Amino acid sequence: MNELTTNGNVLNDIRRIIEDGRRQAYAAAGQIAIATYWNIGRRIVEEEQNGQERAKYGTKLIANLARQLTLEYGSGFGQRSLEQYRRFYLSFKDMEITNACVRNLTWTHLRIIMREATPEGRQWYMKEASEQMWSTRMLERNVSTQYYGRMMASQRQQLELPLPVVEGEDPKEYIKNPVVAEFMGFRKDAKFDESEMEQALLDNLQQFILELGRGFAFVDRQKHIKTDTEDYYIDLVFYNYRMKRFVLFELKTHKLTHQDVGQLDMYVRMFDDLVKGEDDNPTLGVLLCTETDKTIARYSVLHESEQLFASKYMAYMPTEEELRREIEQQKQFFLAQHGKDGSHMEDIRSIERDTDGLLDEIMK
Repeated sequence: MNELTTNGNVLNDIRRIIEDGRRQAYAAAGQIAIATYWNIGRRIVEEEQNGQERAKYGTKLIANLARQLTLEYGSGFGQRSLEQYRRFYLSFKDMEITNACVRNLTWTHLRIIMREATPEGRQWYMKEASEQMWSTRMLERNVSTQYYGRMMASQRQQLELPLPVVEGEDPKEYIKNPVVAEFMGFRKDAKFDESEMEQALLDNLQQFILELGRGFAFVDRQKHIKTDTEDYYIDLVFYNYRMKRFVLFELKTHKLTHQDVGQLDMYVRMFDDLVKGEDDNPTLGVLLCTETDKTIARYSVLHESEQLFASKYMAYMPTEEELRREIEQQKQFFLAQHGKDGSHMEDIRSIERDTDGLLDEIMK
């Protein structure tokens, strides 16, 4: 019996060794292939453009190369492939940086990343996809929903706001608006209540956390808070280990109201008083609603709050134009919440010019 068990253990160990070896060989082969494609692209660019970004001649070079290389090496070196290799080199000219980030990436990952218009965005996607080990499906979704562009449009580096929180990372860089939640599975015109929305988010928790961003971990649903006089239930509770703080989510299937804001404010205050640890930063509260409202942002307790936020969710995959429009609208909501009203019109014009330029690059 012991001999059979030992043999079984040896067999399983050898299986793992073989499978690990195959994975490592596959990964190494993938990295070698990526380096090969980069060098092919570099050589093409040097030949047709003399190292410059715009070619004055040599438009037939790739077609001629493709005919010869296809005869010698097969369809992997056809005209379309050579054009991709050329674009790969132009998208990532620093191979040292590229090599440092492609450990967990395939050629399919990189082809998806090349659709991002900005160099900064491409580097960000490459770094995040490698470090977080995103599948090509996850990466495809993030690029198609302009994850990087929405994150940059919401970051306050373009705004004159208070300095970052010293103890943790700035919350405004972690609250995205709008939130694209097509993974819930509802049709664009579907009617659903808050309990159905909550269940849909939990059924697709991995994708929801991916949409929220880095550092989020699920804690509880319908979190029970008991006071001397009443029982309260918070829809969803997360913890962000990068910010070192709890984040409460209240789900609303209607437009933002001042009653919703007041309720969330109370929940955040109770959570800070009754649940938050001494080492945790102040709790954040986020209202997910179908529409935001600049008037409520300007005149409710949302105004200039460092702990309360409201984000519009989109329960379907928007078109580029719809997403562009929503980013612009939610930017205005953000400005209203943080004190950029009519007395700061010059600041708003400056911010709009910067953000419009960013959006133009995103949508190319």
